[in-house]
Amino acid sequence: MSTATTTTSVHTPSVGTGHTRVEGRDKVTGSARYAAEVPFAGLAHGWLVLSTIARGRIRALDTDPVLAMPGVLAVLDHRNAPQLNTEYIGLLGTRPDPTCAVFQHDRVPHLGWPVALVVAETPEQAREAAEALVVHYEQEPHDIELTGDHPGGRPVDGHMPAVTEKGDLDAELASSAFVVDAEYTTPEEHHNPMEPHAATARWDDGRLEVTDSNQGVTWVAGELQNLFSLDAASVHVRSEHVGGGFGSKGVRAHQVAAVMAATVLQRPVRVALTRRQMFALAGHRSPTVQRVRLGADAGGRLRALEHRSVSRTSTMYEFVEPSAGVARVMYDADAHRTANHVVPLDVPSPTWMRAPGEAPGSFALEAALDELAEKCGIDPIELRLRNEPERGPVSGLPFAGRYVAACFREGARRFGWADRDSRPGVRREGRWLLGTGTAAASFPAGSAPSTASATAHPDGTFTIRISAADIGTGARTALALIAADALQVSPERIRVRIGDSDFGPAMIAGGSMGTRSWSWAVREAAGELRERLALGAELPAQGLTVRSDTTEAVSALRPAERHSYGAQFAEVAVDVTTGEVRVRRMLGVFAAGRIVNPLTARNQLMGGMVWGISMALHEEAARDRASGGVVGADLAGYHVATHADVPPIEIGWIEDTDPDDPVGIKGIGEVGIVGAAAAVANAVWHATGVRHRNLPIRPDRVLTAAAGAPDA
Repeated sequence: MSTATTTTSVHTPSVGTGHTRVEGRDKVTGSARYAAEVPFAGLAHGWLVLSTIARGRIRALDTDPVLAMPGVLAVLDHRNAPQLNTEYIGLLGTRPDPTCAVFQHDRVPHLGWPVALVVAETPEQAREAAEALVVHYEQEPHDIELTGDHPGGRPVDGHMPAVTEKGDLDAELASSAFVVDAEYTTPEEHHNPMEPHAATARWDDGRLEVTDSNQGVTWVAGELQNLFSLDAASVHVRSEHVGGGFGSKGVRAHQVAAVMAATVLQRPVRVALTRRQMFALAGHRSPTVQRVRLGADAGGRLRALEHRSVSRTSTMYEFVEPSAGVARVMYDADAHRTANHVVPLDVPSPTWMRAPGEAPGSFALEAALDELAEKCGIDPIELRLRNEPERGPVSGLPFAGRYVAACFREGARRFGWADRDSRPGVRREGRWLLGTGTAAASFPAGSAPSTASATAHPDGTFTIRISAADIGTGARTALALIAADALQVSPERIRVRIGDSDFGPAMIAGGSMGTRSWSWAVREAAGELRERLALGAELPAQGLTVRSDTTEAVSALRPAERHSYGAQFAEVAVDVTTGEVRVRRMLGVFAAGRIVNPLTARNQLMGGMVWGISMALHEEAARDRASGGVVGADLAGYHVATHADVPPIEIGWIEDTDPDDPVGIKGIGEVGIVGAAAAVANAVWHATGVRHRNLPIRPDRVLTAAAGAPDA
């Protein structure tokens, strides 16, 4: 044994300075292995067979010819698959989406529903056999069309109440000097992370081992325990490197199917999804139809606000895209009503997608605010500043720092907003009409209990272990910087190990809560370890380890409205003869708490703003009414912004502190997309004088508007 101290010199803080990713070299050299690349002895491969009808039942499967094909080991379907338990509440407080509970019945609720898994010695053999499997169906009529007045729509509580209301909305609207009453729509969108979903399952001495690509090993391990009725100690999930998730990498059909096959065959089985299969099995953002009604007095102060959102869900699972939730935070009024409705249709279940609710909701709300500013004859920024609430409009809670006004003032200065001619359609540069627009952004800054451990080694290095997930955000690097400051050593002496359920429960990478929650746990463990070392604690050969659990600390945090905020600015050029819209520059200024790593923070915020460009101009999954499926379910037919579409983007942030918050970190992964599409759409109005209330703003919609349509 020996005695060690962390340092005797003055420590230079690591948090707040730019650091390249600690795993960056592994990723660019290819030594970082992703879920589908980890080798296993005796590995078999599963290929999912998906339904070719949108609604009905399976009458029969011709499995005998497939089982006779070369290399085929098994075919699992509803007749022979292990039975699953779905009567439980999971980590996120909801029941499991039945899409993941594969092969439990003969019903088909949407096109692309898993009907069988073919397992073979090689992926090529599995795919060939899966494509040869003949499935006989009894087909039924289906419905995929979402409308704002669909008779199947109803208010549904998700992670927030379905409806909130106060005051007499009709009376306040009738008494208002200016009224906006408009409908806005956003389309179906898909996550499409660079790394497709993949999982390998095997049994090792009575323990289920799953190597996966997910956003939280605690989450996936818990779901598999419940689904297969296993005890917690018998499930081990690893997910070291993840090539993007955006909300889609939770518990899906491929993981469950892999576990089923490994159980039946008693050998490792890998199931990977193709890009096309991901359009049916990885979730998506629901389309929305949103009605916003605003009433203001002569000075632009809101007297009435109604935000009603209708989204689509599947017939077997109620998932709510809570688009009206953004109005519950951003603006108050004497009469205030918000509502989230869903319509069950014959489509796959939607799921969380980057800035769920806030991304589509901010488009409708911030576009409506712009329309109100035009009617009032007030600058769009000034109108927003006049309607800054003092407390949470619905919750009544105090704001734990609300710096929207500061973001707008700094953004306006940097963007040159004061030089803007407010009249639409007056700036021209050759064939281009030019315009500028702005919008506000917000996203909750929540936290969840997590556990972590910190170990001091005799060689002067330290290891942090936490069941976190780095889905491309730079979480490993951020946690290394947090630990370095807590231990008062350089980051080079810190090793961060993540993505292993054996490290103890931790929050998922989602809801912009990951780094905030994990940092809290890491800081507590590392801080206590430093104290022990400073007091002369003996250091055994295997190292000295301290573990932390933030459950009590998180629950003791004072209730308040905690959010990241921002102000988005965009300049666009529109050619009304071709319908082309080009974003020429963007600026986002954010109040996002303590910035741990400016290098990766800027990357995250910029990535969100690029998503906003895609949302405004490109992204749209169109479904074929006859088949019920996505047309062009691949990255050739599904358009997102590419390099040529992305202009110079500037990112800035202002100081944002909360004296009652011991962590001070807020999420940045999602706030960057919020308001970005509205800023672009508002800029298109300023360029052309025509409002586009339906996203994306495609060339055909610009041409239709130029031909004299009242709105697009």
